[in-house]
Amino acid sequence: MYSIGYDIGSSSIKAALVETRTGKSVDVVSKPDVEMEMIALKNGWAEQDPADWWKHICDATKTLIEKNNITASDISGIGISYQMHGLVVVDKEGIPLRNSIIWCDSRAVEIGQDAFDELGNDKCASQLLNSPANFTASKLKWVKENESKVYDKIDKFMLPGDYIAYRLSNKICSTISGLSEGIFWDFKKNTIADWLLEYYQINPSMVPETVDTFSVQGKVSAQGAAESGLAEGTPILYRAGDQPNNALSLNVFNPGEVAATGGTSGVVYAITENLSVKESSRVNNFAHVNYSPSNPRIGKLLCINGSGIQYRWLLNNLDVTSYDEMNQLAASVPIGSDGVTILPFGNGAERMLNNKTLGTQLSNINLNNHTKAHLCRAALEGIAFSFVYGMEIMKSDGIAPKVIRAGNDNLFRSDIFSNTIATLIGQEIEIYNTTGAIGAARACELHTGNFEAFGKQIMENDYVMGFKPIKEKEPYQNAYNDWKKALEILLESK
Repeated sequence: MYSIGYDIGSSSIKAALVETRTGKSVDVVSKPDVEMEMIALKNGWAEQDPADWWKHICDATKTLIEKNNITASDISGIGISYQMHGLVVVDKEGIPLRNSIIWCDSRAVEIGQDAFDELGNDKCASQLLNSPANFTASKLKWVKENESKVYDKIDKFMLPGDYIAYRLSNKICSTISGLSEGIFWDFKKNTIADWLLEYYQINPSMVPETVDTFSVQGKVSAQGAAESGLAEGTPILYRAGDQPNNALSLNVFNPGEVAATGGTSGVVYAITENLSVKESSRVNNFAHVNYSPSNPRIGKLLCINGSGIQYRWLLNNLDVTSYDEMNQLAASVPIGSDGVTILPFGNGAERMLNNKTLGTQLSNINLNNHTKAHLCRAALEGIAFSFVYGMEIMKSDGIAPKVIRAGNDNLFRSDIFSNTIATLIGQEIEIYNTTGAIGAARACELHTGNFEAFGKQIMENDYVMGFKPIKEKEPYQNAYNDWKKALEILLESK
């Protein structure tokens, strides 16, 4: 038997087939063949048509079944991972009333900030564990204020993963983890934050039913089966936002465990059992996939916008052919890049820097001595230093990392990048070759509660290597101190 996992991203839909018993990955497909369209009607807006997600889910499912010569009845469970913080609104017939306002849309920033100020920073931090900010609840308020005819027809709101589960099962529901990422959950009362709904004047009837993250959340309906190619009655056994799911994919569930991602943007996602929050504006706090009121597990999420996009910019603009070539060039330069410093914050406002927009800064370049090799190393070090800076913020918010696990992406494959972080934080970084779709598929078995077996599957199937702290820390520390000083000078000037 097999489990199928979906990862609903903003650029593509991935679907993975894994052996249910062993957790071994059989195949992963991505749809469409080109990047999905993102609709930007105004500057700072970002929307997608939920029907497109569904179309690509169906195409990917049929491709997996046909390519691997299996039948739909061989699939015993469905897991769903999805882009966080999106808003889907449907009428009483379950039909979307507008495009989804997705995670990177910034139209509701002011609405969320006003709510944070008027409701009280302390109340939001202690009960929501966050500022309402530009999350799903604030986006729904934007629809109410700006599209009243649409709002008046809304029966339910959903997150992107909820919508796909609905199209499969004809059942509208969500999870505590999902509702917390939308900033709808009151952690002090362990219920929907009715006071926030009242402040935003949102009808509580729009809130979906809640189901457990690891449970039979619904079963594929006759219509869902006809459109997707799955068998009617196949259970949906798991769903979560992409960052909690990434942590799950890396076997990160317990306090002190940290998941890191080094893609276009970087993410540090750390687990704690502590509900106290000091950094509600710079760090987000969500119910992790294994959260329960009696056994709280909170995922603290810190995002670094200026991450892999910085290294990709160099790839596109230097006379180099690949990341491997860039890594080799970087390795020819000493720690600290002979004084060259790059602050990699050129991908918009950085939440961890109090939403300041700094732009990428290149400093101390000597036109007689420095080469593209210095730029490659300074970029890798600058991105690594931004992760270390973020970890310092996390530590000030009560996180004490015991283990750090990361996916096998371009940045973490670099010895310079991973060694720099491991050495400065004094913690080994474990690298795993897995994806969100594979993790979602494996998570289907967690409704049985056997987390130990789940973790063993990841170690046996995915472990690649580890980067341990280097004993001679001083050169790394000196380079980081210089970089941090340059950052603090720039922050003071803004």
